[in-house]
Amino acid sequence: MDSLMEIGQQLLAKQGFSNMMGTRLTRLTKGEVELELPMRPELRQQYGFAHGGVLSYLADNALTFAGGTAMLDVPIITSEFKINYLRPALGHQLVARARAVHTGRRQSVCQCEIFAVDDQGETLVAVAQGTIVVMGSSKES
Repeated sequence: MDSLMEIGQQLLAKQGFSNMMGTRLTRLTKGEVELELPMRPELRQQYGFAHGGVLSYLADNALTFAGGTAMLDVPIITSEFKINYLRPALGHQLVARARAVHTGRRQSVCQCEIFAVDDQGETLVAVAQGTIVVMGSSKES
């Protein structure tokens, strides 16, 4: 039987967009995740810091991993999320840490913090909150 981390690695490998971005899954336990993303020039906007879309992608993916592992063994999807950009994301890497704060049978509410990493350490650059829900049948859509 595969460990939760192995299952998470397999899921991330199936995400073409995450592969293109260079995202790495570095920690995964029930209801908690850590994703890392090395910064490259093409992920930065015109002022040299991470583009907001990059931070949003990372938050969405981290929230979904946290919520999905909290509910286990059900197909899930992000229902909604909100992000607050706190300061420019400068550095050589981004780290997203998310956790489920409340989980029921059909949804999990999760929070995420995103840090920019440079030679001096980590700086909190964004926070997000989202709702991860169990996917319904196509008839419910």
